[in-house]
Amino acid sequence: MFTKDHVQRILEQAEKCRKGIENREIVGDELKGRVMGSMFYENSTRTKCSFDAAMKRFGGGVVDFIAEASSIKKGESFEDTISMMDGYSDVIVLRHPEVGAAERAAAIANKPVINAGDGTGQHPTQALLDLFTIRSELSTINGVTIALVGDLKNGRTVHSLAKILCLYKNITLHFVSPLNAGLEMPKSIIEYIKIHAPNFSMKTFTSFAEGIRGVDVIYMTRIQKERFTNSEEYEKVKGSFILTPKILNESREDDEDYDILGRNNNKLPIVMHPLPRVDEIAPEVDADERAAYFRQAQNGVYIRMALLKMVLGNL
Repeated sequence: MFTKDHVQRILEQAEKCRKGIENREIVGDELKGRVMGSMFYENSTRTKCSFDAAMKRFGGGVVDFIAEASSIKKGESFEDTISMMDGYSDVIVLRHPEVGAAERAAAIANKPVINAGDGTGQHPTQALLDLFTIRSELSTINGVTIALVGDLKNGRTVHSLAKILCLYKNITLHFVSPLNAGLEMPKSIIEYIKIHAPNFSMKTFTSFAEGIRGVDVIYMTRIQKERFTNSEEYEKVKGSFILTPKILNESREDDEDYDILGRNNNKLPIVMHPLPRVDEIAPEVDADERAAYFRQAQNGVYIRMALLKMVLGNL
């Protein structure tokens, strides 16, 4: 739904929020007296906590909906629950295991609904913070080469990132998934890219080493156990790709210290991950300055501050 201009405004506002917090300046009380309804039907650490922090940074309040302790245990429908929260809050942030749940909620609610993840579908706020991270780390988004690695079938984060990248130019995407595991990027996403970004280059890999060679960004994802109906199938592919310091160092073998965009190749590729990780990134990578995933998670607060400010009419 976002235009390039829309995204740029969000990224610029997020940068202002980042600087304000890092400089210990008062960010503001623009959302004082406003209430965010936090509705998470699936477990979450980063998305839930960063949305809560974002609302509170602007002086707003949060009403927590806890599925296990709610009236859905008594048989209350999804639609009725949304109607209740719509009456208690000014904006609803929804995570749900069903693809399309946010659209269902938006059709019922009178207040804005933000999709915080819908099953194997989309995770748009993650895509925005991913853009913010790439721009912060590399100074540009146009022209980068990004390897999307792991469970590309069920990974809503890579679905949303691939789509929103279509607003930019000359990007190369490496789709890296385990051989014969059925975890490839869905054809619908690939077709979307072909239509909306015909200038993109897309390549498919089953070799981890080949898929990440020479890229600017390694975007790791976990194999999502909760999306498998058969535990044996999960065990077969678990641990297929593990990023170690050795593999990271071998991924970029440039003759020159700087690439054509003037970036220091010794600081490439950066490593991103929507988290949580299981075993796909060795803990030893954490100390490497190229490991951007914890900075990426922190960026979620700034992006979600900008979004809340926007949907509540202040941006």
